[in-house]
Amino acid sequence: MNAATVSAPSAPTVAENPRPAPERLASLDALRGFDMLWIIGGSGVVHALGKISDNAFTRFLSQQFTHVEWEGLRFYDLIYPLFLFLVGISMVISLDRMLAREGRKAAVLRVLRRTFILYALNLIYNGGFSTRWPDIRVVSGVLAMIAMSYLLAGLIYIFFGRSLKRMAAITAALLLGNWAILGLIPFPDFTLNKATVEALAAQAGSDDPAAVSAMVTARVHGTYEAGHNLSNYLDYRFMPGKKAARYYENQGLLSPMTSVTLCLAGIFAGRLLLNPGLPSRRKVGWLVAGGLAALALGWLWSLQLPVVKRLWTSSYCLMTAGYSALLMALFYQAVDGWKLQRWFVPLMWIGVNPITLYMLYELVDFPDVAARLAGGDVQAGLDRLLMGSGSLMVAFVALGLVLLLARFLHQRRIFLRI
Repeated sequence: MNAATVSAPSAPTVAENPRPAPERLASLDALRGFDMLWIIGGSGVVHALGKISDNAFTRFLSQQFTHVEWEGLRFYDLIYPLFLFLVGISMVISLDRMLAREGRKAAVLRVLRRTFILYALNLIYNGGFSTRWPDIRVVSGVLAMIAMSYLLAGLIYIFFGRSLKRMAAITAALLLGNWAILGLIPFPDFTLNKATVEALAAQAGSDDPAAVSAMVTARVHGTYEAGHNLSNYLDYRFMPGKKAARYYENQGLLSPMTSVTLCLAGIFAGRLLLNPGLPSRRKVGWLVAGGLAALALGWLWSLQLPVVKRLWTSSYCLMTAGYSALLMALFYQAVDGWKLQRWFVPLMWIGVNPITLYMLYELVDFPDVAARLAGGDVQAGLDRLLMGSGSLMVAFVALGLVLLLARFLHQRRIFLRI
C-alpha cells in the first residue's frame, strides 16, 4: 500500500510521489470500532445503567448518548462526523494505492462505484421499496450523505491532492460558502411545522410546496431555528421522497457542502499519519495542535453561527473535526505508538467491518433476540435483586451478540468491500 511522504520531517506537508506505507493503521480500525460500538448496542448499555442508579452522573452520561434537539453538541452528536473523518483517512490509503498502480481514471471509477453502492445500501437501510412513493427516503439518510461526502472528497483528493494548500483553500471555501449561503440568501418567512404548512396549504388550495411557499411574500435570511432556515426550506421545496422531519431532513440538500469537510480533515490527518519520515510523537503533536485549533475556531464561529448538527453548520463541522483529531491522536498513540493492540481487539473486529455491522444491526433486531435470551422472567428476577439490572443484562446480551458476529466475520475474513 502506498502513502505520500513529506518534504521535510519537521512539518506535516507532503510531497507528490507516494512511498510505501503500512498495510493498515491499527489505530484507524480501533477508533472506527469505538465509533461504531455506540451505534450497534453500546448506547443501550449506557442508558440501562441509568435504570440501576438514577443520579446526576448517570443522567449526564445517558444524556450524552442522545442527540441534542437542535443547537449544541453532545458526545452522540460526534459519532457521525467522526466516521466521516475516518473515511477521509481511509481514502488516503486506498486512493494513493490506486493512483500509483492504475492512475487517475481508475481512481475516479472506484470512487463512483463506491458512491453508487453506498446509495443502494442507503435505500435498503431505509426500507427499500417496502413502501410506495412518495414514502421512500430516496436521496437522504446516513449512508446517502456518507456517499456524497465520499464522492466529493474523493474527487477533490484525486484532482487536487498533490497540493495540500489547494485542498485547504477548498475546505475553507466550502465552510465559508455554506455560512454565506445560509446567512445571506433570502427565503419565504414561515416556519415549517404542521400547523403553519397546513394553514398555508388550505389558503393555496394545494399542498404543493411551490404553491404553499407562494402564499408568503415576506422574506428573511440569516435565521437558524428549527424549520425556519434556508436549508430546511430548500429541502421542503426541492427534496423528493420522504423526509425525516416531515418537511425537511437531518441530512439536507445543503449538508454535503460542509459534511465533506470532515472527510477532507481526515485526508489531512491521513497524509500526516502515513508519512514515514515523521516520528510518531510529532504526528501526535500535530494532530493535537490541529484538533485544538479547529475546536477554538469552531467555538469562536459558534458565537455567530450556531452549532447545529441537523444543519451541519460550519461551526459544528469545525468543532467535530477538532474532537475527531484529538481522538485519533489518542488512539494512534495507544495502538500504534505504545503497541497496545491486544487491548483493542474487539474494537478492531467492529472497525474492519463497519458498514456490514451497521446494515445487519438494522436488518436483525438484536435487542429483540437478546430479550428472547435474557428477558421475561430472567429479567424480572434480576430486577428483583437489583432494580434495573435485568435491563442492563439484556443490553449487554444484545451488544455481546453483535460482538460475537463481528468476531465471526473477522475470523473468517468476511468483509464488505465497497
